[in-house]
Amino acid sequence: MPKYRVGRVSQEIQREVTDILRKRVRDPRVEGVTVTGVDVTGDLQQATIFYSTLSDGESDVKNTQEGLDKATGLVRKELGSRLTLHKTPELKFSRDESIAYGSKIDSLLNQINKDHEE
Repeated sequence: MPKYRVGRVSQEIQREVTDILRKRVRDPRVEGVTVTGVDVTGDLQQATIFYSTLSDGESDVKNTQEGLDKATGLVRKELGSRLTLHKTPELKFSRDESIAYGSKIDSLLNQINKDHEE
């Protein structure tokens, strides 16, 4: 199977999951979630959805993950009706740590600049 199909499917899943989370999932724990990427296996059977949140608090991260885990069935059902795939992939939500890491690096660089100016 050509690799470009996997890329197209992952982009489509990302677009649809973002729409589903925004419009269909009513769980307040899921508000403010941004889908940053989707990794789909070559056989299109499993998809890992990476997300980020505005809050980095430990309890907020845990609550958001619980809300997404609970909404996985609804998201998969909606995704199945929206996509034209033979089988809807199994979904797994995973927090994207790269945003928090980049923010930490940015704050450290700003601190170094501030210390250097003094």
